[in-house]
Amino acid sequence: MIKKHQIYKKDKWNMMTVEVQGRYIVLREISDQWGEDTHTFMSRPALMQWAKNRFPKEDFVDREEEWAEIMAAFKEV
Repeated sequence: MIKKHQIYKKDKWNMMTVEVQGRYIVLREISDQWGEDTHTFMSRPALMQWAKNRFPKEDFVDREEEWAEIMAAFKEV
């Protein structure tokens, strides 16, 4: 059984989804800048570490709520 989580979706060209496939966590990131990128993680802590590096809080000055929403979505995985 595959469980799919949507982390964010701004439009069909800027979105991120996470699928839990048994032991693996597969993250797909689609952006209008880089195309589609896929990452596979073996654990939730590894996913959270990647998320914190990918979305550094310093990049969300004056947008702390947006950062909190993204982190909350990752924690639900």
